[in-house]
Amino acid sequence: MKDIVTWMNSILTDKLGMAASFADTIDVAIAVVMLIGTGLLCNWLCQILYKWITKHNGRLRRSKWYPFLSKRKLGSNLILLVPGVLIYSLIDLTFGSDPELVSIMNRFAQAYITFAGIRICNSLMMAFLDFYSTTDKNRSHPLRGLVQGVQVLLFFIGGIVIIAILLGKSPTILLTGLGASAAVLMLIFKDSILGFVAGVQLSQNNMVRIGDWIQTMDGSANGTVEEITLNTVKVRNWDNTLSMIPPYTLVSTPFKNWRGMQESGGRRVDKCIYIDMTSIETCSDEMLARMAASVPVISGQIGLFKDAGPVSNIQVYRAYIETYLRQHPDVNTELDLIITQKEATSYGLPIEIYFFTKEKSWALYEKKQSDIFDHIISMAPDFGLKLYQRP
Repeated sequence: MKDIVTWMNSILTDKLGMAASFADTIDVAIAVVMLIGTGLLCNWLCQILYKWITKHNGRLRRSKWYPFLSKRKLGSNLILLVPGVLIYSLIDLTFGSDPELVSIMNRFAQAYITFAGIRICNSLMMAFLDFYSTTDKNRSHPLRGLVQGVQVLLFFIGGIVIIAILLGKSPTILLTGLGASAAVLMLIFKDSILGFVAGVQLSQNNMVRIGDWIQTMDGSANGTVEEITLNTVKVRNWDNTLSMIPPYTLVSTPFKNWRGMQESGGRRVDKCIYIDMTSIETCSDEMLARMAASVPVISGQIGLFKDAGPVSNIQVYRAYIETYLRQHPDVNTELDLIITQKEATSYGLPIEIYFFTKEKSWALYEKKQSDIFDHIISMAPDFGLKLYQRP
């Protein structure tokens, strides 16, 4: 009988212990829920207060930084710190009797605060980038690729720190462990690393700016640069198609940047017209008089030609072309203007005409130089010359 009583007492004691343990678990769960609820309530109240302040503070809304900070939700991300700090400060008060539980809750609170800090840093960087993109300096020194590189570094280090906090380890231990897998990480982030390095080279060497007209040698892009990011350079081609070029490609392969032409005083024209050599002859006095009458612009040079001795009709024609171009309002005479004879070919005698138009935009440039050559070609018969045309 005594053994039975002892057995029943042990069973009763175990049941009471289990009930007490279950009750403690319920109490802990309720405390955790209440603590998290307090943080959520604090966040909700702070968000309402922030919206009320921004709505009624006209001076804040008129700030030049406000649209960029608001777009990137810097205020909301800053408020995320408040519940994290509040919960962290209340953990000891709530779970002070259980050191192990306090340690676990502290880790989660610290991880949350770190996460909020990463979001705040990212918002600040993106707001600065948005503001910088509106300035003229962005065209010559775009920072989007650099900021994206810093973002990758921020998220990577932040993730390591959060994992280290949750595991209760030092971040340096995790980073040291990752050193063994550096080759794998290099392979995973190869494009980002190459893009980041290439972006820095493009910016520091002033190779490409937003708004530049670039042309790749393989013909994959021929148009205006619209955006430079960590992994791509976006080019809008002249047919309005878009080409995405890795920045590393522009560093490792040749390409043509037309910025020098756009910043100079004119756009180059370099063409040849081919003269039928059977029409070239030495000018008589009668021919020179006839040329002076039909082309008054060179009448003053006829005397110089006579004094120099025998002169050919193509020589007078070259002089006329140079005189015509120097008097043309669309030709920049401060830059090179050369009219020269090239080596004869089976297609005739090439006369190279090299000059610069003041107009640099594509459509007007083509029109101006076409009009000039229409006139030059049409004037050849006045000098007794024929242009070569293959039968």
